[in-house]
Order: sequence, then structure tokens, then C-alpha cells
Amino acid sequence: MLNRFRTFDALSDKNYARLWLGQIGSSMVQWMDLTATGWLVYSMTHSPLHLGLVTAAKGIPALFFGLIAGVVADKYSRKIQLVIASLTDAIFAFLLATLVITGRIELWHIYTAAFLSGTAQAFQSPARAALVHDLVGTGRLLNSVALLSVGFNVSRGIGPMLAGVIIATPLGVSGSYYAQFIIGIATAIWTMQIRVPKEAREAMYKLARDQTSFYRNTIEGLKYVASSRMIRSLMILALAPMVLAMPFTSLFPLFAVDILHVGATGQGLLLSCLGVGAITGGLFVASMKGGPVGKFMLIGAFVFGVSLVLFSRSEWMWLSMTMTFVAGAANTSFTTQDQTVVQMMAPDHMRGRILSIYMTNRALQPLGMALAGVLANYFGGPNGVLIMGLDTIALVVCLGLLVPEIYRLGSTGAALSQVHPT
Repeated sequence: MLNRFRTFDALSDKNYARLWLGQIGSSMVQWMDLTATGWLVYSMTHSPLHLGLVTAAKGIPALFFGLIAGVVADKYSRKIQLVIASLTDAIFAFLLATLVITGRIELWHIYTAAFLSGTAQAFQSPARAALVHDLVGTGRLLNSVALLSVGFNVSRGIGPMLAGVIIATPLGVSGSYYAQFIIGIATAIWTMQIRVPKEAREAMYKLARDQTSFYRNTIEGLKYVASSRMIRSLMILALAPMVLAMPFTSLFPLFAVDILHVGATGQGLLLSCLGVGAITGGLFVASMKGGPVGKFMLIGAFVFGVSLVLFSRSEWMWLSMTMTFVAGAANTSFTTQDQTVVQMMAPDHMRGRILSIYMTNRALQPLGMALAGVLANYFGGPNGVLIMGLDTIALVVCLGLLVPEIYRLGSTGAALSQVHPT
């Protein structure tokens, strides 16, 4: 089932390698921003509610523009969309750093920057996911998606720790934001060097000439998803844990300060353990040659929920770090396989739209963070995480019982033969 010689196979393609480096840079900025902004907001307000709401402000644009972003990803340059998103992140990091260092930062500045940068980011996820298929095709898709996830989680492991270390130095939060600015510029440069294959460019030019309205294109994608029982089920499997479980990361400042008493550096360590676990899960999937994908997805989602339950009960840093590691590994292993199967199901001409619908899990995650803030505000941080973990376990069990086709999925290749809209 595992083959160590093919783990990094997709990186032999230099254009995919550039996309992979861009993923690392973009994710580094996002995870450093999560750490810096969370610490800044909590130091200004000491409010778990604001911790959730400021992250939700960055995700709201994805709800407004997510489906439109899928149409844009199908019809226009996916590479340019990624460049614009990286430059936008860099600009707002520079502005926030300057406001902090000059002592003029106010809470509304943080909310505004979160919303505007989130608007640019809303167009990034479906564009990047669809661009993977453009560069590598279907033969190495599972390996490529897994390695992209590894790149994301390398940043998850390094970014929060780097941000936490910088915040703990005299450079403070402003130093972390300036570092994000530099990384954002480098990411835009890497992405601009990608050369998209001629066949993919020509197919996109053809779609761009299509005069069908954005509305009708969006409805076409929604109808396709609605007609496929398997795609609907896989989207729910991706959605529920991301909304009901992953938002526990927004409460890390609360746990670091009030429960574990480890400060900003400890907050960074928790996020880093989450990232290291996710890297482990991604490398496992990248090395897979086949296997019972459906079983792995359901088990991974279940373990993810259990790890949150145990994290919520922990008052020891070593146990909390262990549970965040397990959560990262479980989450990445099942979501990577889930996304790969969905990509293989999607017709070429609407891959961007289907992926944009699929990725509403990321758009809704910040709303889940707002929910996490509300739960923590009324029930306390540990009980809030406990509720999210138990809800996730219950939903995953119900899905496995109601849609047994997921459990029976074999390898990603075998999954293709089972995809028929019904």
C-alpha cells in the first residue's frame, strides 16, 4: 500500500514544484497571521469572542464570493489569481505592522484587514486546487494533492512557531507582520514563474470565450453536485469536521494563557504540533499506492473528533501537544484523500466550480471559529472544544451509517468507476 520511492514524485515537475513553494509561502503568511493576529486581539481585548469573530471576518468573503471564484477559476488565469492573493496578503501585513509599531493600531483596523485580505484569498483556493490538475493530470493527482497538503502543513509547523518567537522578542507583533510581508512578496515571485501547459491554457481560453453568465455557470456547478450522491456525501465529510472541529485552533491563545500557562511561545508550539502531525499524515497519503480510501477517510475523521475531546480535558502541555499532533495527522489524511476523489470525479470544464463548492468547508471554518468563540465565552474554552469534538464524532458516525458507499470506496482509481450522478 505504501511506496517510499514515490512519496515526492510530483516534485520532479518544476512547474508543480514552483506551485508547491508558493503554497508553502502563502500558507506561512496565513499561519503567522493567525498567530500574530490572535495574540494581538487577545492582548487588546482579552475576549475569546473577538478571537473567533476576527477570524470569521477573514472567512466571510469566501461565503460571498466562493462560488463566483469557482467560475473565475474555470474561465480565467489561475496563476494570476494566486499572484494577486499573495500581493494582497503582503500589503496588509505591511500596513498592520506599521500601525502597530507607530502605536496607532485599533481593533477596527484588524477587522478591516482581515475582511479585505479574505476577499482576495476567496479566489485562491479553487484556483490553486484546479491548477494542480492542470500541471500534473490525473496520474499523479493523489501524490500531488498530498504534497500540496504537506507544503501547507510545513508552513503550519514553522509559521506559528516563527511568529511566536518573533512576538516574544523586542520586535513584537510588528516584526511578525513585517516577516509576513517579505514572505508574501517572495511567494508572488515564485508563482509568476509557473508555466501552465498549452493544453490547459487553450481549454481555459475556450471557456473564457463562452458568453454564459456567471450566474448560469454557477448554477450548472451546483446542479452537478446536487445530482451526485457521492460528491454530496464527500463534501459533507469535508465540511463537518472543518466547521465543528478545526475552529479549536482559534482558542489556542486562551488555552496558552489561561489553561496551560505557556504564553505566546506555547501557543506557537501548539500550532506547530498540529502542523507536524499534518505533515506526517500528508506524507503517509503521498506514499500510498492504493488501499481502502473510504475506510481511511471515515476513520481519520473519527479520530480527529476524539483527539479534540482529549485535548479539551488536558491541563498538561505535553498531552495537549500530543493531541494536536494526532488531530493534524488525522485531519490531513482524510481530507487529502477526500479532495482527490472529488477532483477525479469532476468534469474538466467545471473542476473549478466543483472545487469552489467543496472548499466552502474552508469558508465556513471561520464561522465555526466564531461559534467556538461563543461556546468558549458561555461555557469556557475546554467545554467549548469538548462540544465541538463530540458533535464531529456524532456527525461522522451518522454519515458512515447513512452513506455506506463511502466506506466501500477502494483506491482512488477504483473510485472513478463508482462515480455516476444519481
